[in-house]
Formats: sequence, C-alpha cells, structure tokens
Amino acid sequence: MTEGIFLLTVVSPRRGEGSSPTGIVGRCLARRLLAMGRRVRVMAEPDQCDGWPDTVGVMEGSITRPLECARAFDGVEAVFLAGAHPSTVQDALALARNAAVSKVVVLSSHGPEYEEAYPPETWFWLAIEKAVERSGVAWTHIRPSAVMGAVIEGTYPATGTDWPDTLRADGVVREAFLNQGHYPFIHEADLAAVVAAALIGDDYTGTVIEAVGPPLSTLSRIRSIAAALGRDIGTVDLTAEEGRAIWRRLGWPDGAIDVTLYALEEYGARFAELMQWTLDQRPSVQDIIGRPLRTYDDWVGENIDSFR
Repeated sequence: MTEGIFLLTVVSPRRGEGSSPTGIVGRCLARRLLAMGRRVRVMAEPDQCDGWPDTVGVMEGSITRPLECARAFDGVEAVFLAGAHPSTVQDALALARNAAVSKVVVLSSHGPEYEEAYPPETWFWLAIEKAVERSGVAWTHIRPSAVMGAVIEGTYPATGTDWPDTLRADGVVREAFLNQGHYPFIHEADLAAVVAAALIGDDYTGTVIEAVGPPLSTLSRIRSIAAALGRDIGTVDLTAEEGRAIWRRLGWPDGAIDVTLYALEEYGARFAELMQWTLDQRPSVQDIIGRPLRTYDDWVGENIDSFR
C-alpha cells in the first residue's frame, strides 16, 4: 500500500442512539497516527476544527455533505469514517473510490444487529455498513461500547451526562437504576488504538470488530469520581420516568433515553452473561492493542477537572 494521507471525519456532538464522540476519538487517533509517522488530515464540522496537533491538516466540512468538500479525499490512503449519514454516505464513498482510497474503517455502533430485524428503509448503521461493503473499497467495521469521553463531548449515552453539572452545583448524582445499573464503556484512547490497527494493517480487513469494554456499575463510576475528587458524592436513586424527565430537559431524544434505560437495566440484570459475552469477543481489544485496557479510574484521573 502506498503511504498517503489518513483522513479522519469528525462531526458535532449528536445525541441519537449509538452516536460516538467523534472529536475525542479522532483527536486520540490523530496523535497516535502522527506518533507512527503518518500524515493526518481531518474533515471537521465548524465547532470541531480546533484543538488538533499542529501538523494535522484541518479542513472545515461535514462528512454528511461530502460533495461540498471533495478535495478532502485527494491523496488519501485510508479513511476513518465517523459521523456519516445513510442519505449521503454513497457520495462520500464515490469520492473515496475515485481518489483511489485503499481502505475505509467505519465507526459504527451496536445498532446493526438489531436493525437487521427491521425493513431496510429503517436502517441507519446497517445502511452505512452495507454501503461501505458494496463500495469496492477494503473495509473494517468497528462497533464500540459507549466511550468514556462521551460525557465530556455530550454524545450518547445519556447516563452520566449531567453529572459534571450536578457535582459542581450540589455534589449529588441523580440516576435511574442507581444501585443495580451497569453500562459498558471503553476508553477513547483504546478505541483509537483499535482504529489505528485497522487502518494501518490488513489483519482486520473485511471484518467486524466488537471494540467493547466491560460493563461498569453506576456506583463504581461514582466511586471513581469521588476518590479522584477526594470527597463523598451524594446519590439519589431515581425511577426510570424521573430519569427520563431529567434527560429530556437536557435535550435527549426519547430513542436515546429508551436505549440508555434498557441497557442500564439489562446489563445489571444479566451482568454475568454479558460480561462473558464481552470476554469471549475475538479478537479482543486487548489482543488488538497489545496491552490491558485503560480503566475508568484512569479516565477519571485524566478528566477530573470536568467534575470540579
């Protein structure tokens, strides 16, 4: 493969089900690729154009309107396709193909396996994956857990998104399924390392990678933050409907709330089974990145100022 430019696409924070923090993951990925001696270009929506390493070429634009920024694909070797939309992804893929792009790595979601039960006109993630598979370009799909940094960027899932505000205001976390809730998370740097491996090597071409971290209890996440703050955190166990009301006020759509509540309850009720499913994934994230996963304690230590 001729070494060219690695194009990363970044969109503004979105709160729909499965939306990942493309800015946080993209910045981790850019730093990793630069450290490996690769050239990096970013196509970013306006509010995501700042905060990149100096040697990254940043072009303002949106992968949801790819025909407006066709130049972004010039000289590109591989694309990290994050934030695409089914209605325009084929335009993006045509540009990639015409530019002789060798590989597309999709930041997908856990949605596709559920979407398969519904008519194709209702697909979102599966529509993107299928379009990429039909594009004639080598591909890898990455289906991650929720990303720890989503709480900072303001993307899915809803759990935890008001904690920085309430902890600063009165030192209290209010959460549905407080005592039994669990949710799977992966550190954004670990996800970026998986993406880098898929972009640079051929071992994962034509495969779906379940980039999943372990399910974490809501209480363990609160304890991690409390330990880093050096003080106790008050808690209030909400009903599902009380939690829904708070998240609605924060602008979360009902679909994202439904999935968050469902996952908090299901991962709590089926913890052993779903933990085993996570451990059974091959290749595992640890297999791919060659080291243990970063923990939630690690993430909190890096981001504790957001909660002060």
